[in-house]
Parts: sequence; C-alpha cells; structure tokens
Amino acid sequence: MSLEPGEDYIVRSLREAANSGTAHEYNESQLSRGVEPRCAAVLVPLIDFGDAWQVLYTRRTENLDSHKGQVSFPGGACEPGEATPEQTALREAEEEIGLRPTDVRLLGRLNPMVTITGFRVTPVVGVLPWPYTFRVSNIEVGRVFTIPLLWLADGRNYWEFARPGSNLRLIAYHPYDGELLWGATARMTQALLQALKLTE
Repeated sequence: MSLEPGEDYIVRSLREAANSGTAHEYNESQLSRGVEPRCAAVLVPLIDFGDAWQVLYTRRTENLDSHKGQVSFPGGACEPGEATPEQTALREAEEEIGLRPTDVRLLGRLNPMVTITGFRVTPVVGVLPWPYTFRVSNIEVGRVFTIPLLWLADGRNYWEFARPGSNLRLIAYHPYDGELLWGATARMTQALLQALKLTE
C-alpha cells in the first residue's frame, strides 16, 4: 500500500491486528526469567497534515537517568489506579508535552512489547489536532518533531540487523532531520506499519 491510509482504515486495521492475535512482543535476553515486567504505555501520536500523515516523536533530554538523548514516544510507567493503557499514555503525554487528553482522538492499540529495561509497554494510537501548541517539559523533553508515515514505511530508510550475542533483530532508521530512531521506539513504529499493511 503506497497511498496515505484514511482514518477509518487505520481504526479497522488496528482492530484486525489486535483480533488476529499477532504478537509484536519481544523479550530481551537480559530480562531476568521469572521477573514480571512492569506496566507501561506510550502514545503513538498521528497528525494529519492534510496531504500526509506524520508521526510525532520526542527526543529525551540529556538530564535524565535513562535513555538520555534518545528518540521516543510520550509515555512511561503505569501509576496506581490507572486501569487502561490509554489512561497512562494520555497522562504521560500531558506531563511531557502538554497535550490535553481531550484533544486526542484515540484510534486503537498495538500489542504490548517487553523491553530490555523490563517494561511491558502498550502503544496507544491517537490523532492530534494540527496546528497545536505544545507545552514541553524541559526536564524530560529536548525536542518534539514529526516524521512522515510513508517515509517510515519505505524500506530504503531503515535497516535490520542481529543484536550481538542474541537472536533478536534490531531496527534502526537512517537519520531524519538530524534525529536517530532506533530500538524499542523503532520496533513500535514497525508494529504500527505492519498493522496498517504499509510494510512487510
């Protein structure tokens, strides 16, 4: 599929991917056996620029204890009382980039993934209005930027390789606007593209 998908198609595709039981979960070898992964969720924000979908990312600041300077989706660990991944993802997005939960039109979820840091992360897909004024937490977020959905789907723009000492395949994108997308966030991006049948 080379044309921009419509919103109805995205909703339907996410539902079908969830119902198919196709897992996008991957377990890192460093995750201790018998240790229950911690709950987490991220928001995968889509923006309709009118002629093309864009995916919104953040770059974490160098001040953080973990994943400093890395490209990510807004998100984090679940808090007590949060019953759904949507609650967690929307709260974190509001804390990190000032995105009001009522401004997000939720479209669906991707299947959870287990990360090397021991989190079971559920990506929640939603559409943001545009233009939008973000209120960025300068402690956590160094930059907010977007990458075109179809650029992300183009196989010439990323490569896949084996992680040394394991059977895990890693994905890394070529730089876009000076930003490097790789690791768990790239894997979640690929899961979205696969659900939308934009890539193999």
